[in-house]
Amino acid sequence: MAVEKATFGAGCFWGVEARLAEMNGVLDTAVGYEGGTLEHPTYKEVCTDRTGHAEVVEVAFDPSRIAYETLLDAFFALHDPTQVNRQGPDWGTQYRSAVFAHSDEQAAQARAKIAELNASGTFREPIATQVVPAETFWKAEEYHQRYLHKRGMVSCHI
Repeated sequence: MAVEKATFGAGCFWGVEARLAEMNGVLDTAVGYEGGTLEHPTYKEVCTDRTGHAEVVEVAFDPSRIAYETLLDAFFALHDPTQVNRQGPDWGTQYRSAVFAHSDEQAAQARAKIAELNASGTFREPIATQVVPAETFWKAEEYHQRYLHKRGMVSCHI
């Protein structure tokens, strides 16, 4: 079985992880930080808005069971991709909307999806989602992994 990775920043990572983990074909999820300059960042450091990292969800998926485009559709449905550096009550660069592409094909699919959504009028404002190459994924502290599930919660503010 082939396993691919997808990494998405859509604001606070707890709710995004919970929804993506439920999808058929998603094998595993982890929350963490990506896109910044500090090695081995902590949640406290990322929350200072000085590390350059985004809160992200890294998804391991079986492409024979779920298409990357299906993950993109879920990603864009789970947050407001028109907001810059914020989602709901959370603000700062760590809450930016971003696709961290693991291949040129993923980057092309993400850009095509953004163009499609912008042309469709689905959102009133242009999509602000960044599409950038995946870099180093730093796994968040254990208490953040499956945060909502561990607390018997099904959602948060997103």
